[in-house]
Amino acid sequence: MSGDGAPPISGILETSLYVAEMARAVAFYEGLLGLRCMVRGERLTSFDAGRQGVVLLFQRGTTAEDIHGKGGVIPGHEGAGRLHMAFAIPAESYEPWRARLAAAGVNLLGEMRWPAGGRSLYFADPDGHVLEFATPGLWANY
Repeated sequence: MSGDGAPPISGILETSLYVAEMARAVAFYEGLLGLRCMVRGERLTSFDAGRQGVVLLFQRGTTAEDIHGKGGVIPGHEGAGRLHMAFAIPAESYEPWRARLAAAGVNLLGEMRWPAGGRSLYFADPDGHVLEFATPGLWANY
């Protein structure tokens, strides 16, 4: 438990993005980024993002209603606009990722050198979500 009595949190498990065309998004995350697909469907596709992290792609417009199943209820959710998520990468992977994205014609949105030594590379997925590759030295805990 933390100092204030709250039970511990182990980390962030899932990040959700909402996409217009599932097949196009899957091709980007599986093909270009090389993420391993764990569940593939028309409404939801999930990818292994390493360190127990999961990227969930939801077909835009299909998630607002609660889902009632044998095991319980999944509350409805949705997101709009340019959402953001960051992938942790080793420092030595920064330039290879930069080159891979450029070779694939992915427009780089920005780069940042952080005071503690980390670097961030920003780019967009096919739905305009802002993705980031971040090396250690970005946050006090990373």
